[in-house]
Amino acid sequence: MDRHELARIFNEIGVLLELKGENPFKARAYYNAARTMEKMEEDLEVLIQEKRLREVSGFGEAIVEKILEWKQTGTIGYYDRLRQDTPGGLLELLRLPGLGPKKIAVLYSKLGISDLEVLEAACAKNRLLALPGFGQKTQERICAGIQFLREQRGCFLWAEGMRWAVKIRELLAAREGTDGKPFAVEIAGSLRRSQPVCKDIDLVAASSLSHEVMAYFIGPAFNRDLGSAVEEITENGETKSSLRLVNGMNVDLRVVKPEEYPYALLHFTGGKEHNSALRHLVKDLGYKVNEYGLFQGQELVSCRGETEIYQRLGLTYIPPELREDLGEIEAAAAGKLPRLVETGDIQGIFHVHTTYSDGVNSLREMVETAIERGYKYLGVADHSQTAVYAHGMNHDAVKKQCAEIDRLNREYKDFTIFKGIEADILPSGDLDYDFETLAKFDFVIGSVHSHFWMERAQMTKRILRAMENPYLTMVGHPTGRILLGRPAYEVDLEAVIAKAAQKGIIIELNANPHRLDLDWRWCLRAKKQGVLISINPDAHSVLELDLTRSGIVFARKGWLEKADIFNTRSVQEITDFFGKP
Repeated sequence: MDRHELARIFNEIGVLLELKGENPFKARAYYNAARTMEKMEEDLEVLIQEKRLREVSGFGEAIVEKILEWKQTGTIGYYDRLRQDTPGGLLELLRLPGLGPKKIAVLYSKLGISDLEVLEAACAKNRLLALPGFGQKTQERICAGIQFLREQRGCFLWAEGMRWAVKIRELLAAREGTDGKPFAVEIAGSLRRSQPVCKDIDLVAASSLSHEVMAYFIGPAFNRDLGSAVEEITENGETKSSLRLVNGMNVDLRVVKPEEYPYALLHFTGGKEHNSALRHLVKDLGYKVNEYGLFQGQELVSCRGETEIYQRLGLTYIPPELREDLGEIEAAAAGKLPRLVETGDIQGIFHVHTTYSDGVNSLREMVETAIERGYKYLGVADHSQTAVYAHGMNHDAVKKQCAEIDRLNREYKDFTIFKGIEADILPSGDLDYDFETLAKFDFVIGSVHSHFWMERAQMTKRILRAMENPYLTMVGHPTGRILLGRPAYEVDLEAVIAKAAQKGIIIELNANPHRLDLDWRWCLRAKKQGVLISINPDAHSVLELDLTRSGIVFARKGWLEKADIFNTRSVQEITDFFGKP
């Protein structure tokens, strides 16, 4: 049984109950059950077999019955009925920043607002201002949130898109034509360029039997092989076909002749600006380039791959991540492209959460998994005391965790655990502990977790003041954005980066696929000022430790090299940086 999935269901039941305006204690019971489920150390199956579920604190009769029902049937009828009885639009409203279940329940019960469109109309007529707890600023934030959600519709995260793109590529590459040759196929477009948010899955295939490739792609066999994930065929052509998956993603497949493949892949990978700049360069050199080939006059210049195309133009190979026209063509012409950071360069991990705050795995489990992954060190950074929502650590918990880290460091002689904290940057700009407590840690990550709607000047002042704290080591997820969920707060990043350069403070590239913050564009600007970047997973489980390696994709997109990344350093170098004996 997946207790994490059951915890998600219990948490959603709590949300649905709040949306219905039910007794808050009833909703809280399910929230508490979800937290208990996440932090349980005993095996759920064992508890069921030994009939000890009722011994678990917070598991009342209703919770126990639902756990047993889920065990027996794989479903929970009460949960299913709640979902059926809740207008689907209310769940979408939860994506609006600052609009929680309680406020949505008020909107629904008082104004009959059940979806985004009705809410937008109500805001236009200032109907929200008559409700308790809904002032002018709240309404303005809701309007901004609605606009943000509209802009994000039809988009998906890179990680999710890549997961599906890889599946599709593997299915196509496993096929053979009637000529006995496999189809060459590659992911292209914004996914290959590692854009954090994408709109389409683009693939380019090479085959002299394009009709066979397309027949499979739009046929029932492909849909079956993909797990019945195709909702609709939206275009059916000889060289290009498109479909939409049940999750709303659009997939475009282009099939070209084998001799056209390198040029098509180059064309359909590059960003619009990169391709335009490349065409200008090609024209100046007396060539012409498009998806069909590189031509000198009417004659095709034969190239076996993208590397050879670039070489013909006097350029070193430009990695797909860099093809955005941000100076990569000029750098390639001068032989000055960066040697981008690679997976094997990462020596350790910072910013992980354990059961001391809101993590789902113990400190020992996180350490042992990091060792299994081949890392040399782990920087633990649980939440600080103000983060009540995340079970932030009080002073007793800090003392207890530090003692456990000391014991584990003695036990694992070839691995180092660094003591850290993710301290809230309070609205005042103070960090969430006094100097005496902060001095106990090897490193301190300062993060904004509240009051996201401060004005730009206030937010900038808040973060810059935190950076004056002598114990601050890193700035965590510096813009607070949640991709597709919450826009970045207003802050002057130029000033933050300049302060980081002045004070020797590291800036985090939070590798959680929903954040990817610092954005890759700002990584390049931080690099130019000599600011170190740490690729951190913000891991709340052992599985999320792997986000460090996936985050490398976006560090590369930001032109970062090994020397630019803090956690490519050795244990001794890290220790020296922290100034610890």
